[in-house]
Amino acid sequence: MKIQAALITNNSPYAEVRSVVDNHDDPSMPVSTIRAWAMGIFFACCISFINAFFDVRLPSITVVATVPQLLAYPLGKFLERVLPDAGLTLFGVRHSLNPGPFNKKEHMLITIMSNVAKSVPYTNYIVWIQLLPQFFNQPWAINVGYQDLIALSTNFIGYGLAGVCRRFLVYPASCVWPSSLVTIALNSAFHDASTETATVEGPFKFSGKMTRLRFFSWAFVLMLVYFWLPNYLFAALSYFSWMTWIAPHNINLANITGGSTGLGLNPLPTLDWNIFTYHIDPLMVPFFSTFNFFLGALGSMLIIVALYYSNAFSTAYLPINSNRPFDHFAQPYNVSSIIDARGIFDAEKYEAYSPPFLSASNIVTYMFFFAVYSATVAYGVLYHRHDIMLGLRDVWTSVRQWQVRLGKRRGARLEADVEENVNMLDVHNRLMRAYPEVPEWWYMICLAIAIALGMVGIAAWPTSTTPFVVLYGIALCAVFIIPIGIIMAMTGVQVTLNVLAEFIGGVWVEGNAIAMCFFKSYGYVTCAHALSFSADLKLAHYLKIPPRFTFWAQMVPTLVSTFISIAVLQYQVHIENICTQGAPFRFTCPGPNTFFTAAVFWGTVGPRKIWGAGGQYVITLLGFPFGVLLVVCFHLLSKKWPKNPVVRNAHPVVMMNGALSWAPFNLAYIWPAVPVAAFSWLYLKKRYLGWWSKVRRLSLLGREEDG
Repeated sequence: MKIQAALITNNSPYAEVRSVVDNHDDPSMPVSTIRAWAMGIFFACCISFINAFFDVRLPSITVVATVPQLLAYPLGKFLERVLPDAGLTLFGVRHSLNPGPFNKKEHMLITIMSNVAKSVPYTNYIVWIQLLPQFFNQPWAINVGYQDLIALSTNFIGYGLAGVCRRFLVYPASCVWPSSLVTIALNSAFHDASTETATVEGPFKFSGKMTRLRFFSWAFVLMLVYFWLPNYLFAALSYFSWMTWIAPHNINLANITGGSTGLGLNPLPTLDWNIFTYHIDPLMVPFFSTFNFFLGALGSMLIIVALYYSNAFSTAYLPINSNRPFDHFAQPYNVSSIIDARGIFDAEKYEAYSPPFLSASNIVTYMFFFAVYSATVAYGVLYHRHDIMLGLRDVWTSVRQWQVRLGKRRGARLEADVEENVNMLDVHNRLMRAYPEVPEWWYMICLAIAIALGMVGIAAWPTSTTPFVVLYGIALCAVFIIPIGIIMAMTGVQVTLNVLAEFIGGVWVEGNAIAMCFFKSYGYVTCAHALSFSADLKLAHYLKIPPRFTFWAQMVPTLVSTFISIAVLQYQVHIENICTQGAPFRFTCPGPNTFFTAAVFWGTVGPRKIWGAGGQYVITLLGFPFGVLLVVCFHLLSKKWPKNPVVRNAHPVVMMNGALSWAPFNLAYIWPAVPVAAFSWLYLKKRYLGWWSKVRRLSLLGREEDG
């Protein structure tokens, strides 16, 4: 108990955080320097242009923030050597071209700038399907003002919500954000390599003395060499479906054990590390997350098998594991057969053609999508209501502070409340108190401007959509962002709102695909952006970067990257045969094509015909009450047997999230992670904590390089 109290007071109580995050800070270290901003904006422009330009290519080429993070270090050290110590003084602060050695805070600020610029605005997909003649053929969507307004709106709304939710998702020590630890490990490899030479005893009497930078170099070379084996030289090792080789013509064996179109029930399904870590990273997220995820997938597999072999919903006539809709001839569903020349739903054509049919795995996936949404809200209320109330109390304290500054209230009692809250903070929160916090109204102004831009963009052009769709979408996001964020911050598993946003939007604006797409953008993408921005805020929190520097380091690159993405879109839409099979440079637009199919399926046809009264798959709506019941059952079990290790480590939401991993994926993408996670988190961490802490830093570097 003394050790635990000391850890809570002087460090993080979580070993995975202690292994990569320092519990001390140097407030005098330069952060928002001229060279950091120049490099950050440069890399943000580059990554935004590349990702936007190749987003419509098949296969797409995507540059992640790891690449700028790697390139920033040698460039920063080069500028450290060549730039003179010259600059200017603004508001009493001197800004030099070369304030000293290139440090880890500058490096992380550049990484954050690059990370926020890597994503293409989601509204670009709306413009693609509006503009092109093979889709909805609405030439007015070429207007730059329209594209800028809706893109800026969806991007900056995420910042406003992330800022409002800081007290729930960033400040609590329990919100670890495992994905952020990977980025910090790589950053530390460059700047703290000299501190990593201590020898630590490990298993099998093994002890190593290797810096993180040297390990990264070895991992880079070995992964580069090994990559060619399963991906090019012997591709069967990637989908190692050796069990189907026993009887190549046995359809049942292929259905259950096949790694490509089957369910992947195979003890050794792959030797490809990219498949090992496709759904969940066993070295990054806690073992209980990996195992719960696997249990959910395994349990849902039994339901898939039961549906298929009982021919429920005519699933036996279709592939057992597919994410594509089919017609009543078991052929891929032809969406163009049910719409008119304007892209609007044609009821006569629909009756003459066919309703869509789903595979067994796709039916189960939709059922658990419905379950996980209700379970997320129930889990937040039952398990984290006290954390949520503390966050609300902190928000109220901020409001009272603002009132005190205006002289409207006496401040003695407030100061006592603030001091009480400070005493409850962990070491990282206390260290961050050395820097001025971003006022709440900064984020509220950002949120208000983003809402206004979106409503103007939708109302000023003939979108056939009410501008209030912005508010409805944000309301959906507001309900889920805190419970989803808490789950993601603690487990590394994200619950996405895409299906729920499509479902509600399709019911609300049935027959209007564009309106449904706007609802989806503001309901689903806003939440995803807010969580991504919250993860960046946690990065800055761990590195002790002043919050106001982080605020502008997110805002400015996002503004620049949005305009770059729109400029690229303006060029690409004029390319001849773009988004067709005859497109040059392989610009066949897989993303916009999939987006168009979803828009017609959920918006034009609408979920009422599939999940409404008399609909073929209406029974899957039982997922909504099932999600609540499962969470309540586990909560009651935890009350009755609070010390039972099985009950304590069971996470119903993560289990149900594992059930979403089908169609077209399977157990081959999940099971291989379980033995790796067990060896790392159960055996090594329990028996050799010091060695595990050091090696985990190195293994995270290997994972970052692989990513």
